[in-house]
Amino acid sequence: MRCCVGNCSGDEVLQQNRILLDKLGIWVSGLCALHCLALPLLLPILPFVASSFVAEVWFERTILSLSILVGATALLIGFYRHHRQRYPLFALAAGAAIYWNKDIFGEAYEPITIALGAGLIIAAHLMNLRLCRTCRTCESETHHTQAVTSRI
Repeated sequence: MRCCVGNCSGDEVLQQNRILLDKLGIWVSGLCALHCLALPLLLPILPFVASSFVAEVWFERTILSLSILVGATALLIGFYRHHRQRYPLFALAAGAAIYWNKDIFGEAYEPITIALGAGLIIAAHLMNLRLCRTCRTCESETHHTQAVTSRI
């Protein structure tokens, strides 16, 4: 599958940045989910956590916003430079929407909603990594073109 689109100069640096952003997005989303799921367990054990900034809604929204920003950047780089597949972007958007509205079904279902939203965000990054790895890069496209030209 020919995937590399546009000018290929500087593609190596962009590729490394995209991989780094995907991995960062996976970690941030995972830590965000861990924070939201572990906080109720920590509250009885550590009473001071309840009054700290970690339990505040703005802190949760900041972590989630960072996760969405990193995810959108990594996925858009992968989309425009490599694979042109939209489903990782849809997974990120769905995961972000579910996660952002985690309390829509009530407090009892919040852990399930958090896990589903974070899972979709992480899955979006994993899909993007897989799609970008399976694409023929600009370098392999150049070698292929040179090989075909030399045969003619």
